[in-house]
Amino acid sequence: MSKALVGILMGSDSDLPVMRKAAEVFKELGVACEMDISSAHRLPDRTAEYARSAWERGIEVLICGAGMAAHLAGVVASHTTLPVIGVPLASGAIGGVDALYSTVQMPPGIPVATVAVDGAKNAAYLACSILSIKHPEIAEWLEQFRQNTREALLAKSTELQQQLGTGS
Repeated sequence: MSKALVGILMGSDSDLPVMRKAAEVFKELGVACEMDISSAHRLPDRTAEYARSAWERGIEVLICGAGMAAHLAGVVASHTTLPVIGVPLASGAIGGVDALYSTVQMPPGIPVATVAVDGAKNAAYLACSILSIKHPEIAEWLEQFRQNTREALLAKSTELQQQLGTGS
């Protein structure tokens, strides 16, 4: 897929190491994504324009990562009807709990799906689940990924049982 289906937005360049993990999932799948930095507080007009224009650019899901007060996902969600997934980032004095609370506590009518603190990979997998409704090749990839994960875990379990001399 050459046209970006997912927009990944972060509030600061310090968020890039975590948010890059989402882009890696999309790269593995072959789903084009775009990434940008736009702070809800320091660049509010730019952030709002990014959200308002996403649909016209072909974006189908938005992922927003931010730490501290973490209003980025909520601000983006207030300017679009596209699905928005918030990634609260570990930072500040309480290690991301503030970001988690501010991302998950949205007012009625402005929903933000929220993953774990620093959960950019799961945000990408959730975005893929959303995209799979329209894109069957993504649904097939997700099913194969989950099957591979199950098989790898069963193999590790068997290996452990053999090492311990237990099990069936």
